[in-house]
Amino acid sequence: MKFILLIIASYLIGAIPCGYLVGRLHGVDIRNKGSGNIGTTNVFRILGPKPGLIVFVCDVIKGLIPVLIAKSLGGPGWGVAAGLAAVVGHNWSIFLGFRGGRGVATGAGVLVALMPKVVLIAFGIWVVVVLISRYVSLGSIIAALSVPVIALIYRVPGIYYIFAIPAPLFIVYRHIQNIDRIRKGTESRLRIW
Repeated sequence: MKFILLIIASYLIGAIPCGYLVGRLHGVDIRNKGSGNIGTTNVFRILGPKPGLIVFVCDVIKGLIPVLIAKSLGGPGWGVAAGLAAVVGHNWSIFLGFRGGRGVATGAGVLVALMPKVVLIAFGIWVVVVLISRYVSLGSIIAALSVPVIALIYRVPGIYYIFAIPAPLFIVYRHIQNIDRIRKGTESRLRIW
């Protein structure tokens, strides 16, 4: 029973729509602006760096906290389950009619709690890809897909692959429209310089 309650709580924490709430504080429904996504990148583009950073930090915390609590209560397996529930909550939020973000920042928060070395290298890959391509979405996709490979290199506990394999696939699935826009050359590029 405790495990089931933990999973429900993790989903509900993940489902808190930080981007939507920050947008509302600025008088904007972020779902009707830019890409329509509630994540960091869209908030950054529409509202600026400070709101974007706030959304990023909040979304990371949504993944981090449930996993830390779950690990302390039941060990790594519980942490993995809570992490998956948090990402599912973010991507398919009950508070937004089962719509949500892409799961990148929330997934990163889960990885910080489970595999900090892995997330550091994946973040480095994200930075390199974004600097070269100026596509945040492409950076997110490649960084996500690198997670199970990096996890294998670092020989993380087998239980962690229950997160390290499906979570990147969630991220790729949520980026299907971005992939199509990249292919067509219509995806927005990040203005770095």
